[in-house]
Amino acid sequence: MRKAFDQGRIFGTTFGQPPLRVLALPGWLHTASDFVACLTELTPTTGSVALDLPGFGGATPEPSRAMGSAGYAAAVAPVLHHDLEAPAVVIGHSFGGRVALHLAVLHPERVRALVLTGVPLLRRTDRPPVKAPIGFRLAKALHGRGLLDDERMEAMRRRSGSSDYRNAPSTTMRDVLVTVTNETYEEQLAAVACPVELVWGEADDQAPVTVAERAATLLGPKANLTTLAGVGHFTPTSAPEAIVAAVRRHL
Repeated sequence: MRKAFDQGRIFGTTFGQPPLRVLALPGWLHTASDFVACLTELTPTTGSVALDLPGFGGATPEPSRAMGSAGYAAAVAPVLHHDLEAPAVVIGHSFGGRVALHLAVLHPERVRALVLTGVPLLRRTDRPPVKAPIGFRLAKALHGRGLLDDERMEAMRRRSGSSDYRNAPSTTMRDVLVTVTNETYEEQLAAVACPVELVWGEADDQAPVTVAERAATLLGPKANLTTLAGVGHFTPTSAPEAIVAAVRRHL
């Protein structure tokens, strides 16, 4: 059932009956619909909610200004505090996993366990940093000196950026993407106190399984890593049963 939370500031879809014990957060520009299979399977015994994050579609508006994953966690925290039974299991896919990790660190009394899947928690070591094309770097320098206007600079960003950047619906959301792309989470991984399930597709080409392996090392005994043969980045839709199994270990 579609529902407004936090006085209409954020929207989501609930599954099953209260009390709600599971919170699911989707990947970049994806919506609550990614978790239909996962949360429907939990429905006979467990109430849950999947949110549409700010600017990701659905009825939830985009943020008034660009912010990183900690800002998104602040936007989600009222739902965690007022609408879910504490402590809750929080599922985070990709971008949503960045937000979930912050929630667990900032609100440990509200989070029973994390289920993270396909999350870019650490910088990749399997390839060198991508250097921006020389034309873009020149345009950026000219823009910084006031010799290239904002409109032409934005056009250059669109041509040179990734598909996620080009497909972002507004300047604000493009700035959100740039902000979180430059984040890394060693500090949060060291600080999280609850159990962390890492559910990873072995064929994930956006957050390779080596990222999960390194995160598991940093987490130590709190972590349980499950790798899924033949599964790529979109685990909530391609391997929902693995996510459900991870959630049930902590209910």
